[in-house]
Amino acid sequence: MNDFLPEAAPGFDQPIAVLKHCHGRIRKQLGTLERLLSHLPEHGADEQARQAAGAVLKYFEKAAHLHHDDEEQDLIPMLRAVAQGEDAATLQALAPVILQDHKDMDALWQDLHEQLAAIADGSASTLSTTNVQRFCQRYLSHMEREESTLAPMALRLFSGEQMARLGQAMQQRRGIDAPAPSIGEAVAGLRKDYGQASLNEDDVLDDPIQQFTRWFEQALKAEVNEPNAMNVATVDADGRPSSRIVLVKQFDERGFTWYTNYDSRKAQELRANPHGALLFFWSELERQVRIEGRVETTSPEESDKYFHSRPLKSRLSAIASQQSAPIASRAALEQNYEAVAAQAGEAPPRPANWGGFRLVPERIEFWQGRRSRFHDRIVYERQQDGSWTRQRLQP
Repeated sequence: MNDFLPEAAPGFDQPIAVLKHCHGRIRKQLGTLERLLSHLPEHGADEQARQAAGAVLKYFEKAAHLHHDDEEQDLIPMLRAVAQGEDAATLQALAPVILQDHKDMDALWQDLHEQLAAIADGSASTLSTTNVQRFCQRYLSHMEREESTLAPMALRLFSGEQMARLGQAMQQRRGIDAPAPSIGEAVAGLRKDYGQASLNEDDVLDDPIQQFTRWFEQALKAEVNEPNAMNVATVDADGRPSSRIVLVKQFDERGFTWYTNYDSRKAQELRANPHGALLFFWSELERQVRIEGRVETTSPEESDKYFHSRPLKSRLSAIASQQSAPIASRAALEQNYEAVAAQAGEAPPRPANWGGFRLVPERIEFWQGRRSRFHDRIVYERQQDGSWTRQRLQP
């Protein structure tokens, strides 16, 4: 009457699979209950019936309550923390039903508990058909509701980190010590699902520079951390790439401008291959902008104007540092600065090896994070006549 060789359960690194596996065990116990209804009238509380009743008692007295606690104390609160839009509305309607189901099933179980306990000790052989049917029907509809809605929602919305946290809570509830993941394993589980906004073809402007300006203004308004920080990628004469973070100092229809030492590694690479790529990543808005194009130097007048707008100490640093060149120590670097500061005065001239670069864009992609890595990507490409075309890319 019982299956004494249960299927191996999935590990707690797959907490939703564990919850569904629990449903499978519940269904087996409900099947045992229904078979008891036909067995008892013919065989009474024989050894097989007593073992079956004891197994059902053991499961619903402990394991089922742990399963309910998993949902009430962890799964549902975690879903409420991340669900938005239609998911949030669905959860708001469904969660009270799930919680009420738990209460109602507990009440129905109490009616069965005494009967099963008497069967298990052989003192009685009566089991209410009505109580068994009501209990089984309520549990089956409850599990179907969870499997069709809660489980898929969790699989869509939870990051690897959230799944790990859910699994650890379930382990602790059962008194199982979870092995600490290695750093490499933890990194693999770091994941954030995006969902703040969307990006449609009708949302963007015809001109990508104007579209960038709109997004940049929104980044400023959102107080994004250093919205002007961008990654600049270059390639040397041998085709080997390198990248670094710099600050954009101007952008307009001509392109995106930053300033640096003309003897630095990026400057040397741009002389060998005057093409580059920029990347802005505004995590607070779940957005990034990728820009590719040809790189040119700014005019001496532009470089002078920006250099003299900088704070004095920044100008002295630019003069004192031979950017990207090796130096013996920090102390030696500080000595160079002090020597320059002692001689430069309050208005040092711009060094000839310091100035601006401007990337003239040929391709600009706007990326908006969406749920389940199904992101929005709109790309603009400059045509030979200077106009721009745009299209959607798959995530």
